[in-house]
Amino acid sequence: MPIHNSDVERMFNELADLLDIEGANPFRVRAYRNGARAISGLTRSVSDLVQEGEDLSRYQGIGKDLAQKIKEAVETGRLQSLDEAKERVDPALRTLMNIQGLGPKRIKALHEKLGITSAEGLRKAAQEGRIKSLSGFGAKTEQSILEELERFQGEEKRFSLAEVEDVAASLESFLEGIQGVDQVTVAGSYRRRKETVGDLDILVTAEKDSRATDHFVNHEDVVDVLSHGETRSSVVLRSGIQVDLRVVPEESYGAALHYFTGSKAHNIAVRKLGLDKGYKVNEYGVFEGDRQVAGRTETEVYAAMGLAYMEPELREDRGEIQAALEGALPELLREEDLRGDLHAHTEATDGKGSLADMAEAALELGYEYLGITDHTQHLTMTGGLDPDRLARQVEAIDEVNERMEGITLLKGTEVDILEDGSLDLPDWILERLDFCVCSVHSKFRLSRDKQTERVVRAMDNPNFTIFGHPSGRLLGSRSAYDIDMDRILKAALERGCLIEINSQPDRLDLTDTSCKAAKDMGVRMAISTDAHRTADLRLIRFGVSVARRGWLEPQDVVNTRSLSELRELFKR
Repeated sequence: MPIHNSDVERMFNELADLLDIEGANPFRVRAYRNGARAISGLTRSVSDLVQEGEDLSRYQGIGKDLAQKIKEAVETGRLQSLDEAKERVDPALRTLMNIQGLGPKRIKALHEKLGITSAEGLRKAAQEGRIKSLSGFGAKTEQSILEELERFQGEEKRFSLAEVEDVAASLESFLEGIQGVDQVTVAGSYRRRKETVGDLDILVTAEKDSRATDHFVNHEDVVDVLSHGETRSSVVLRSGIQVDLRVVPEESYGAALHYFTGSKAHNIAVRKLGLDKGYKVNEYGVFEGDRQVAGRTETEVYAAMGLAYMEPELREDRGEIQAALEGALPELLREEDLRGDLHAHTEATDGKGSLADMAEAALELGYEYLGITDHTQHLTMTGGLDPDRLARQVEAIDEVNERMEGITLLKGTEVDILEDGSLDLPDWILERLDFCVCSVHSKFRLSRDKQTERVVRAMDNPNFTIFGHPSGRLLGSRSAYDIDMDRILKAALERGCLIEINSQPDRLDLTDTSCKAAKDMGVRMAISTDAHRTADLRLIRFGVSVARRGWLEPQDVVNTRSLSELRELFKR
């Protein structure tokens, strides 16, 4: 079976979780997490690299031991150390890892102190009030666990956009290689670039003798065939993702693509518009009585409704129909509009590259500038910078800028917003910087009013430039903290602060809906990667997807500006 980067990344993360539950050496656990992160940032397939005999240990975050394990995973489809860890750790405990807010250390504590081995046991302990008495938990955590358990029971299995990206691309390439297959498109929420994807819908046009569905169900990655027919087949891949393939006639391809791309609410709105015009709109086309009047392309379908074509990211029934009727659809931001990245870490704290490494990687992407934003002293686990170390980094950035052409490193920091709303470093050193990304990294459980007031008070500091990952969420593992985002956006507008769209696949924060709210208010945003290694700079595409779903145009995003324009925008 083909091994995708996401497969190896998942193996490493799962092994790190299991070792963490067991209380293994923290450095060993961190090595697997760093390895998983390194793999997520690779631009090439690990399977191809192994097949070509590439020395994987030359990539940041991958040592000799991890390189050998990647080779093992690619060649065997398994990881012996992961299988052994699964045998040692109770399967029920592994299930608890799927509950947001319960990391390996908390699961270990719950198991050792309360004997909890299942979700039901966890629920009972929380209902009986036994969790809040444990060190490091408390009443708020106990209540949060109960809320997450309810959500856990009702949620379908979903995968991050980054997890399914290489799988979707691989299947698309496979299907395009089948003789007789013409058009191939992955539709559904994946095409709309939603932050998580439940399953994949693939549409193709093909000649009758292509046997596209036969080839599809026999793909190496398929572990279960749910249905198999000449025009539709459904399978489950090794990763657990369900994929549906539909072979549609060319004259219906646009209509089918529109229908299966969704969203459901958008499709209902279009169908209603069609009914008002005397048309029936479905996955086979647009019909006036029995006569098909459109359906070969999506543009045809929309034109029949009197609408301009709408980009897939807009199709959520959030005003795009009315905007299309009025000729007011946004000219959505594109990745090539960006001139730089404003959030990147180096080896000075928890990053893996030097200043020069990061500068060269940004230059390769065609950027004019890159903001260096290492952590500050409050975040001790990252080796955050104190004023003296940051001052030395400022001098080091000057030296790099003097000898490198075509790229400018901007002097910044990711400074912690403390509980009282003060910033983690004194003003005298922050004033020496070009800008500051200000972020919440602690006290996530403050009340809505206190959390909001904390950030607003921080914005009063004239050195506050960008509010980093504004909701604090981690997809699949940590819910957003309780904060009045409407008030935050208004405060940012009043003070001339910027809001970040963090492109890390497990963050994607600001959310698309908050992006739209910020745009409507006139708040400007910065799309950044929060890069911790050179390969992370390429994750910017995920932030662009969020921005497009939030209706953002180039003028709404500050890092579409030239360096001189950007420096002016940084002045408050």
